[in-house]
Amino acid sequence: MITSKLELDIKPFLQPGVKMIGKGTYVEFPISKRTDGLKANAYYFNNPDWATEYLTYCHRSESFKNRWLAAGGNWTDKIVVDIGCGPGNVFATLQGKPKLLIGVDVAEKSLEFAAHSGYLSILADATALPFTSEFADIVALNATLHHCDDMKAVLQEAARLVKPGGLLITDHDPQLSAWDYKGLAKWLWNGRLLLYRLTGHGFHKSSTQQQAALASETHHKPGHGVTKELFMETLTPLGFKVSVFPHNHELGAEVLQGQKGKAELKYRLGNFLSARNPNADGSALSLMCVATRNE
Repeated sequence: MITSKLELDIKPFLQPGVKMIGKGTYVEFPISKRTDGLKANAYYFNNPDWATEYLTYCHRSESFKNRWLAAGGNWTDKIVVDIGCGPGNVFATLQGKPKLLIGVDVAEKSLEFAAHSGYLSILADATALPFTSEFADIVALNATLHHCDDMKAVLQEAARLVKPGGLLITDHDPQLSAWDYKGLAKWLWNGRLLLYRLTGHGFHKSSTQQQAALASETHHKPGHGVTKELFMETLTPLGFKVSVFPHNHELGAEVLQGQKGKAELKYRLGNFLSARNPNADGSALSLMCVATRNE
């Protein structure tokens, strides 16, 4: 039974027969299997203080905004699905007036934040979304794939939602080759948490918060991450034209023109000690993928 305006707004875009539970500010589609990775993400992003910090400080820069606007344009008058929306950082930064803005996540508190930012907030499994196919103008996954157990399955499911001529945009996932530290670089990377604890350095205010954040980042560690091949081999057979842009976070629209920017010294040193050229495409910290579904 539909009990709220939120449920009414989302119903036209749902597959027949899916079970939904109204939760006030969000709608839940029950998840049958909660993996350790999913539980870790729900725990971290459900903490109201940590979610507030994430919303305030992460992905809020002008360079981020300019890069995303160059990739997908303004979201005004478009149907947008933001998978792994967290507390709503992407829309809080881009703004605009979408025709419909759906945010998907697994953390209730983050979904409440996102709802206040203008999202129709949905709690669902990103590998088995309740939506019909090919209805969205833009599907966004920002800093999402590396938090998921099965990155390819999430990417395939996201692609299913994109209508012909629509866009799939991903960003801020660590590039495997840049983070595959070797030898001394790997030893220093593994020892960084002790150094942070001793110096008080780092984004997180406590070791508890830091450990919870690290647990949520399933594929952000040496030997893990996304590759150009993941995007090309997953999306091209599904009928997408795929472009992948390596970058080091601090550039805007220039990233889509082939510029990478320069990584911080510690990351350049990590690649140098791993016998890699710090200036190479493969040493760029993140990959941005912009894929257009064929008409």
